[in-house]
Amino acid sequence: MYEYISGRIAEASPAHVIIDVNGIGYLLNISLNTFTRLEGKTEAQLFVHENIREDAFQLYGFADPAERELFRHLISVSGIGANTARMMLSSLTPDELRGAILTGNVNQIKGVKGIGAKTAQRVIVDLKDKLSKEPIDQKIFAEQDNTIREEALSALVMLGFAKNSAQKAIDKILKENSSAKVEEVIKQALKIM
Repeated sequence: MYEYISGRIAEASPAHVIIDVNGIGYLLNISLNTFTRLEGKTEAQLFVHENIREDAFQLYGFADPAERELFRHLISVSGIGANTARMMLSSLTPDELRGAILTGNVNQIKGVKGIGAKTAQRVIVDLKDKLSKEPIDQKIFAEQDNTIREEALSALVMLGFAKNSAQKAIDKILKENSSAKVEEVIKQALKIM
């Protein structure tokens, strides 16, 4: 199994890139997100996912391991193939997609071309628990006042609640009411938990 491919960019388009490694050109399917990160570069290192089927052997390339991991999570969902997962990662950044899954935002996922309401719900149901166990990138919640979030989390942990469940409750509350004060967030979280 290939982990990554490094070399000179022989050709690049929004859908694929050809990496020349010592005279051998590897065609890797990429997302628009990865293409954006390659712009202006002459050399690249892309993390690889191999997709082997009866009729094809395809390589998918990603700018970083986190995007590849999210891609692998997506293709584990029934009804989501490699090209659909790539379309999702082209329509939304990995952080936006992860945030939509963690917050249960069906409409944002449904906004991706080719994804209906049932598929969006299946993605959320299948991946929400898996993604919540991974470290949360705080950029997902950058638009919210992190001071309120941190104070509420600190208070709930001091009251004896588990940090992960307290984080989920606080994030849900702040998603619904981003202007809530610390006291309101704590009170609502206590009702939920």
